[in-house]
Amino acid sequence: MTARRRLWGAEPDGRGGVSFRVYAPDRAAVDVVVGDGAGARLVPLARDDAPGAWSGVVPHLSAGATYRYRLEGETEPLPDPASRFQPSGPEGPSQVVDPTFAWTDAAWRGIPRRGRVVYELHVGTFTKEGTWEAARARLPDLARLGVTVVEVMPVASFVGERGWGYDGVLWWAPHHVYGRPDEFRRFVDDAHRLGMGVILDVVYNHMGSIGNVLPRYSPEYQRAGGTEWGDGINFDEGARPARRLVTENVAMWIDEYHLDGFRFDATQTIFDSSQPHILVDALATARNAAGGRALYFVAENEPQDATIARPVEAGGLGLDALWNDDFHHTARVALTGHRDGYFVDYSGRARELAACVRHGFLFQGQRYRWQKKARGRSTRGLPPRSFVVCLENHDQIANYGLGARTWTRVAPGRLRALTALMLLAPATPMLFQGQEWNATASFTYFAEPGSQIEASVKAGRAQFLQQFLRYAAPDARDRFPDPASPETFAACRLDWDEREAPVHARAFALHRDLLELRRTDPTLAREGEGDVEVDAVAVSDTLLVVRYFDDADARGLGDRLLLLNLGVDREPASLSEPLVAPPHGTRWHLAWSSDDPRYGGPGVRGPREDHDLFFPGEGAVLLAARREDT
Repeated sequence: MTARRRLWGAEPDGRGGVSFRVYAPDRAAVDVVVGDGAGARLVPLARDDAPGAWSGVVPHLSAGATYRYRLEGETEPLPDPASRFQPSGPEGPSQVVDPTFAWTDAAWRGIPRRGRVVYELHVGTFTKEGTWEAARARLPDLARLGVTVVEVMPVASFVGERGWGYDGVLWWAPHHVYGRPDEFRRFVDDAHRLGMGVILDVVYNHMGSIGNVLPRYSPEYQRAGGTEWGDGINFDEGARPARRLVTENVAMWIDEYHLDGFRFDATQTIFDSSQPHILVDALATARNAAGGRALYFVAENEPQDATIARPVEAGGLGLDALWNDDFHHTARVALTGHRDGYFVDYSGRARELAACVRHGFLFQGQRYRWQKKARGRSTRGLPPRSFVVCLENHDQIANYGLGARTWTRVAPGRLRALTALMLLAPATPMLFQGQEWNATASFTYFAEPGSQIEASVKAGRAQFLQQFLRYAAPDARDRFPDPASPETFAACRLDWDEREAPVHARAFALHRDLLELRRTDPTLAREGEGDVEVDAVAVSDTLLVVRYFDDADARGLGDRLLLLNLGVDREPASLSEPLVAPPHGTRWHLAWSSDDPRYGGPGVRGPREDHDLFFPGEGAVLLAARREDT
């Protein structure tokens, strides 16, 4: 018998049969029901050496066979909690999947630490087809853009045909609508061939409210008291089942899908009082499964607890990076001027953006009025790459503007300026699907019609959006996109053909050129290696200076200066200020400008001959140092 890859689930045994193993400690008998209908057969499993585990081998069975488990005391058979695939969704039978694949990525060593550019996508709306195969065909476009990390929104099997994926109930089974497991593997294999890593958004803080079978296998899985989204998971000390389910799950994704890491959703609600924390165990297990391949771990943490990005030996959880909501929120206020709801604590002024460039999080323990408590922890000592910054992500598009894209509601010059800051500043930038060409596709909440999820989404969205004054009127909810409407879902699908239109082609040129600068400029590309220091200062409420000091170049020719104007202020910057003054014996020259007509700008204007530095009118310029006599 071939050794099992994973502790739980169904695996071909290499001898013409399938090995089954499941955890159900409180049942007096467990059977595997192979097949469906009149031809189904019942095969009893036996208790094995591990407490609570049932196992057995069914001969003359192979990949593709369907099955369920019948638990003593249950009237209907249930899907496998560690099912590798649910061809009819989580309420149907599980299917045996061959965990092996003809990989071609032996030379891939993982995502390099330097120069990461993240691209978030939802498989169901990334293309009109909404499949792995259609998404795979678009990977060359992302590689040419300059993406290095593809972040896939959750794909764990959930009830219904369409949804965001955060209500997954079978963590091991990729959602059947997107395609078969091997098609997901081909997607990853092609990404590696093109030089891009793939990380998966995983939800270990709760189970979806519909279709969760874990408590029926054992009440030990469920935490007393749920989350705002569904049943909580019990990770506390002594709760081995849930911990093993998570560690085995991350190992499965790394081993059987060659994934390059994870984005952990809402880590503030992964409650675990034991030591080590479940995420420490999960990361260690994933690294062990990867062998020598480099992995990348990102967390969403709404309270912005920077501690979790510190090494385990320093009291952290060992994560590589955190989403930086502070950057998004102050940038959004700078773009729109709206300060209601959870934007109330942000001014959008240049000094806030400068603080995000220098320190990562803006809030590091200060009182947060919106929540009436302190927010954030100190980021001292964390490198800039520890913070993932964005102007759009799946949550923020849906939360603000009823799913409308940012570019449709803001001044173009200001958006170009903040795009330059996001893509050239030292943090790790992230784009949301279609952002690179100013896609017209919206992104809002969608769910299966007629389901409890649909009803809860409608009610939840209406209540959540009340915090924004423009949606607080009694008739405002009538304007909310219906999450169950086919039109709502269709409106979220990208139209790749629109990229050829001039307005979209100009936006794409902006993002492509900025990422090329980030990748190829000798100073910007080396940021983070210890010989390039970055500082930022606000000259006024709307004028921002970001300076790259290249300590490795004694002549100062590697220094760069990024000037941003977020308003209409055209005041000159004083050359007496150290952050603005060019190195001795050099002068600034224009390296790039968002005013370039290729991006829809009014035309380029650089520094004057007398060395005065003028900011562009609502835009950004990148200046490079060169000798005065050249």
